[in-house]
Amino acid sequence: MTASLQQQKNAVTLKGSAALVSEFFNYGINSILYQRGIYPPESFTRKQEYGLTLLVTTDDKVTKFLTDILAQIQDWLQQGKVKRLVVVLNSVETKEVLERWEFHVEHEMEVDKDGVKKVIEEAVKDEKKIRSEIRDVIRQITASVTFLPLLDCLCSFDILIYTHSNTEVPVEWGESDPCYIANSEEVKLRAFSTAVHKVESAVSYKAEM
Repeated sequence: MTASLQQQKNAVTLKGSAALVSEFFNYGINSILYQRGIYPPESFTRKQEYGLTLLVTTDDKVTKFLTDILAQIQDWLQQGKVKRLVVVLNSVETKEVLERWEFHVEHEMEVDKDGVKKVIEEAVKDEKKIRSEIRDVIRQITASVTFLPLLDCLCSFDILIYTHSNTEVPVEWGESDPCYIANSEEVKLRAFSTAVHKVESAVSYKAEM
């Protein structure tokens, strides 16, 4: 009785996992925007999440942009259509890509009794453990200022979403090139898993010449 109750409590559904991953994207993107100085510090407010004090934008336009994108991503995560989310930081003046934050999304798989691999749609994992793993990734994003080159120009950001080819994309969304950085260095960050989705993180930046 106790074991099955505990299992129910720790059950992670596809819908619940999609919500956890998109919530991570929201805080992760906000942390990047704050840490890399894309918007002034006074346009952020403090919020407690994952046992950390996080900074979240109070800019209405940025909030709406992120809310719309993350609602769509959450929907696509439930449908198994998201492969990667990439946050690109560009120089406003030259349009050059200076940083590329990549979050690679995989569906966790299992082998059924017939030996066929299939996508896990429900699993058991303590939410505290998931949030602890997410906290470690966000801590690394925060600490990244110690090794990333200073962005000493006015920068803007964009979000690229890589989906499977049969995905219907909202009409107002445009196609983009991959925004790769010539002569780049890459640092892999930690990964986390909800037991339904796994997210691996990395940041690429322009190497010093």
